[in-house]
Amino acid sequence: MKRIFLLIATNFAILLVASIVMSILGVNTQTMGGLLVFAAIFGFGGSFISLAISKWMAKKTMGCEVITHPRDNTERWLVETVARQAEKSGIKMPEVAIYQSPEMNAFATGPSKNNALVAVSSGLLYGMTQDEIEGVLAHEVSHVANGDMVTLTLIQGVVNTFVIFAARVVAGIIDNFVASSDEEGEGLGMFAYMAVVFVLDMLFGILASMIVAYFSRIREFKADEGAAQLAGKGKMIAALERLRQGPESGAMPAQMSAFGINGKRSMAELMMSHPPLEKRIAALKNS
Repeated sequence: MKRIFLLIATNFAILLVASIVMSILGVNTQTMGGLLVFAAIFGFGGSFISLAISKWMAKKTMGCEVITHPRDNTERWLVETVARQAEKSGIKMPEVAIYQSPEMNAFATGPSKNNALVAVSSGLLYGMTQDEIEGVLAHEVSHVANGDMVTLTLIQGVVNTFVIFAARVVAGIIDNFVASSDEEGEGLGMFAYMAVVFVLDMLFGILASMIVAYFSRIREFKADEGAAQLAGKGKMIAALERLRQGPESGAMPAQMSAFGINGKRSMAELMMSHPPLEKRIAALKNS
């Protein structure tokens, strides 16, 4: 319930801020230019606000415990390994955290390369060897060093803008067609128009998700390559092999799962944020 409340509150805050910005700018959504500005404000605004609070959201929704003072040798090794990889990658030391989950997974998040968080699950920390964990950490540090959080935020903003703009343009065309066919010249009406916009948002949203997932899969291959350079190809392949033997990845908020080491499996690869583990392993072996 706490996670649901935080997500609802965040979305409400995003809508409120975007509405205030539109009021200040005097945006008239009845014109094509005004509609495009409206779509861009909501499309990019939501993405960038989510990026700005991504570390805070990760800590709250995933229950991440940031390691400030290592309590044992395992936590000390974890922090030292991330520090070494971050220095080698030329970025500032990310915060390192552990979250309680039986699944073997990890993720990176944060608004910039030098303000990031790398978190690992307890299941991964105690279910993998140090060499395998080192490969996973290198993968996450590579995400940070490659600026993947900002890159996918920009892509998400573009596709969000397209979805909002295209849905309302098409709904307007349908409304005009209905009005021209009606003797009284009435269109869809407010509720019918909103229903059409909702359906179109859903349909275009599926296409947008496929586009974002495609770029996410590309970034995963890049992060695997970076991990092979930071920790060694053998350790990265061993980590992926270990993940392939484990159970399916569990639920994780979309913003975090896009930068996780292990993605949710699906029959439809077009909707997957991560390439199949078999393809990632083959790509590393052939590199």
